[in-house]
Amino acid sequence: MRTLHLGAPLRHRRTAAGPARRRAAAAALAALGLLLAACGQDTGGDPAADPTPAGASTTAEPGADAPGTGDDRGDGAGDGEGSSAAPALDPAFAVEAPGPLEGPPQYADILVVAQDTIDPETVAAIDALDDVSVESMSLAQASIEGKVLNVAVVDPASYRAWTTQPSPEAQEVWDRVAAGEVAVASDLEKKLPTDDDGFLRLGSAEDSEEVHVGAFAPQIPNAVDAVVNEKWGAAIGAKPANALLVSTGTTAPDRVVGPLQRMLPGQTSIQRLDVVATLGLDIDAAQTAFVVGAVADAVGTFNYTVIGGGRIAPEPSWVSSHIVTADVPILGSVTCNKAIIPQLTAALREVVERGLGDAIIPGQYGGCYYPRFIAGSTTLSNHSFGLALDFNVPGNLRGTVGEIDRGVVDIFKKWGFAWGGDWSYTDPMHFEANRIVDPR
Repeated sequence: MRTLHLGAPLRHRRTAAGPARRRAAAAALAALGLLLAACGQDTGGDPAADPTPAGASTTAEPGADAPGTGDDRGDGAGDGEGSSAAPALDPAFAVEAPGPLEGPPQYADILVVAQDTIDPETVAAIDALDDVSVESMSLAQASIEGKVLNVAVVDPASYRAWTTQPSPEAQEVWDRVAAGEVAVASDLEKKLPTDDDGFLRLGSAEDSEEVHVGAFAPQIPNAVDAVVNEKWGAAIGAKPANALLVSTGTTAPDRVVGPLQRMLPGQTSIQRLDVVATLGLDIDAAQTAFVVGAVADAVGTFNYTVIGGGRIAPEPSWVSSHIVTADVPILGSVTCNKAIIPQLTAALREVVERGLGDAIIPGQYGGCYYPRFIAGSTTLSNHSFGLALDFNVPGNLRGTVGEIDRGVVDIFKKWGFAWGGDWSYTDPMHFEANRIVDPR
């Protein structure tokens, strides 16, 4: 389990000295004093991840200054005990709040870092490669007490899909980044020299910019240690758009490296981040999974090899004998384990018959069959067997009660599906077959 920790409360701060950033922030930053626990990065709420109770969540209503925070004279006269106002951030370092996460999470398989800006035409050409998705950002290094940290300058709205799992806690993180604070990797929480007010100096020089730590939260391993929004780029001297995160989809990352090398300048760093590269898995070794329980017959003996990027390649004969594409009510065409198609069809038909057809939104369907590991691990996802489906993803994130209609939930349970909303760490988008039902 990873820890996600929002910045501690901050009283009115003296701003008479220090770098330009601190002088500009005349008003104090007041944070949400809040400790949250969040599971590791997941994708669409996989049942194979160990469900872990979420930490208690407390939110503060943004609005007017609390007593003792309205004085911006910079002489400490505005200090007030017990201040609890929402962050009063310098608008020069704020961008538009990202809003709820939309679309599926992305996998950072490759990190590209160039010596100069990567031009938009090259980015578009890379994005046009088969199965490839990209995220443009800036990447700079800050030396902090002997540690050299990778600081990413990002668009919080799009970059967030590449890092922490979708959850209410993650929404707080990206709101804080958009407002002008920094999110730092969770494992650095006790290693960085933040001052009493939670400021971190991005560099070793006395005039290095200082930014308030809004959260300690999971970041992309071996690639990013801290994240700020794009308004900070010029202030810290980052080279604009000199880096890319690349997802290779169902293609093995090593097969994408060659095209990247041909499309990018010779001195460009192209670093694989996938589980094969980082954990040293043998891509030639045959793997076997033996599933037990009520759905064991729907899986049988599952042989596969690792192809990189967190993906696996099931034995072709298994795929041809177990995975089918079929038309079902509401969703249209789906690709799942053939054993669950009859009960899935029956469940969706009953949803329609009960007048609940509008409660499942086809455009927010998260998929069924996707052979892969849980992100950042070597644990198989239940989606690998084609036995799990994710519905209405944006409104039913992990750790929430979810918006999915409970009548739909009851119908799916009747037809042999377990619901992730019943887990100790909820995943209300997620339904998985827990028994095989013959509708006849």
